[in-house]
Amino acid sequence: IDDGRIEIDSNTVERSIKPIGLGKKKYLFAGSEGGAETWGILASLINTAKLHDMDPRHYLTDVLERIVSGRTKINQLHLLLPWNWKAERDGSEAKLAA
Repeated sequence: IDDGRIEIDSNTVERSIKPIGLGKKKYLFAGSEGGAETWGILASLINTAKLHDMDPRHYLTDVLERIVSGRTKINQLHLLLPWNWKAERDGSEAKLAA
């Protein structure tokens, strides 16, 4: 309560997960347990990208292209997490502007 940097409520998080809660009945028909797990991972990546002020479509397109093309090796997948991807992108944009 004494730290002004921390929000008192969790409205931001609740708003970001509301679409998932509203779609629960639809997600029951993911096809299989594996399909539901894949959907959960994808929904998590999309919402994390949104929370980091990133366009999820642009982020996922770039990540999938890097994986398929082999530009990012299997032991470097942590670099493709939304916060690392954004930091790398912001760093390269800063270099181009200089």
